[in-house]
Amino acid sequence: MITKSIPNLFTLGNLSLGMIAILLASEDQYTLAAFMVVIAMLLDGLDGRIARALNAQSEFGKELDSLSDIVSFGAAPAYLMYTVSFQVAPVAIAWIVTSLFPICGALRLARFNVKPGIPGYFTGLPIPAAGGVLALLSLFNKDISAPFMMVATLLLSYLMISSLKYPNFKKVGIPKKAVWIAPLVVLFSIALAFLFSEQLSMFVFIPLVLYAVYGMSHSVQRYIQRRRNRNKSQEDETSHRY
Repeated sequence: MITKSIPNLFTLGNLSLGMIAILLASEDQYTLAAFMVVIAMLLDGLDGRIARALNAQSEFGKELDSLSDIVSFGAAPAYLMYTVSFQVAPVAIAWIVTSLFPICGALRLARFNVKPGIPGYFTGLPIPAAGGVLALLSLFNKDISAPFMMVATLLLSYLMISSLKYPNFKKVGIPKKAVWIAPLVVLFSIALAFLFSEQLSMFVFIPLVLYAVYGMSHSVQRYIQRRRNRNKSQEDETSHRY
């Protein structure tokens, strides 16, 4: 019974960090709030792997994971971005843009839970990645204007509900004997966040942005390839006629 509960403890840790991120943002601790979201991403990546390693997968855990993700990677990053950047915009626009992000995240999670995807790929940008990008992007609010931040938020919202394909790394598991190391990794990450939060922001931000951009670039490449194939087939048909 205890073994079956271990993955859910990591999921609840993810949820707790999301709530802590919201509380920190309300206290103007924006950098720490962003890194609580990032550490929540780590917990979100570990809970499923630990469940598979311990053979403790369940529908309860799956639903709990989705509900936690809405808070940690939907509401928390959106609120963080609102507090640091959107308050200078008209209230109605700021509220709409802020609300759209967790709404699209919830739609993305609902689709993931009921619709089978392509093996090895996610359909749409996963909400943890979108939330991580938005949370860390908020740290650059002094260098980036509010309108750009809103466009970025809307773009991330769209990517979550889009049909773009993103690589799925969740199948990369961890050995059962290594499960006990997971709490140490989390504690070490929290310590790094407190000690070197500003230095780590760019280090974590760049890979997340590259992952988010991957789906768009891959889609453009496929579109160009389809156009080339179509043009080539049309040329072949024309050459056969004459």
